[in-house]
Amino acid sequence: MLKKLVALSGLITLCAVSAANAADEKEVWHGPFGGTFTAGAAFVTDYSYRGLSQTQRGVAVQPTMTYETPTLSEQVPLSAYAGFWGSNVNFPGTGAVAEIDLIAGFRFKAFDDKFTADLGYIRYNYPGSNGNLMLDFNEFGLVLGYDFGPVALSGALRYSPNFFANSGIAWYKWVQATVPLPFIKINDNISFKLFGTLGSQYVERNVNYGIPNNDYWDWQLGIGASVYGFDLSLAYTDTNIDYAGCLNTYNCDGRVIFSVGKTF
Repeated sequence: MLKKLVALSGLITLCAVSAANAADEKEVWHGPFGGTFTAGAAFVTDYSYRGLSQTQRGVAVQPTMTYETPTLSEQVPLSAYAGFWGSNVNFPGTGAVAEIDLIAGFRFKAFDDKFTADLGYIRYNYPGSNGNLMLDFNEFGLVLGYDFGPVALSGALRYSPNFFANSGIAWYKWVQATVPLPFIKINDNISFKLFGTLGSQYVERNVNYGIPNNDYWDWQLGIGASVYGFDLSLAYTDTNIDYAGCLNTYNCDGRVIFSVGKTF
């Protein structure tokens, strides 16, 4: 059974670093205990999870909300967060119509916020799905990133003890590079970035997951823009799984995906 991607990192999704940086620059909604809420929503022409379409190459709407505590102190810039992320999905024959992810974790920042470390947990839920299919699963992940200025680099390692559809142990390794384009200057409310990602997914019981082998590669290359508070991206995404290996569907083939989102 083919399965979905965003992110703890929230998720995301198609231009995660660009969207995160844009969110950092926006005003936040103050919450209890000195913490802050961040809410947002995105529209995408295809919900791609690690290169695999979760909507039969159809559109998706994806809301999110996160609460983050204040840091322990200026000397210990460690905070905790919890929230949710959602999307419509299309898995024929499963009964699932949506995905609701519950997220929680700890975030550490240093060197004027240029370095970030995120240790997180995601619970993937598929309301309405047939319980015998065991679509719901847990995943743990570590994301590290550093903004060098000319380029921001991120990497992640994610682990699930029993992945989507009872497919066993799973590991996902991911790297991303984001390059700002300050020479494309329109005004102070518009900025551009290039981004590229490369990921490798291992699944113990690949037949349950719906892929031909225990592992596959996915990649993405695109451009992101922040336009008057909206985050836009246009990206090409692909995998090394062919049509036959993708359950005779085009859900693993290369395609161009457009997204537009807003953080509140």
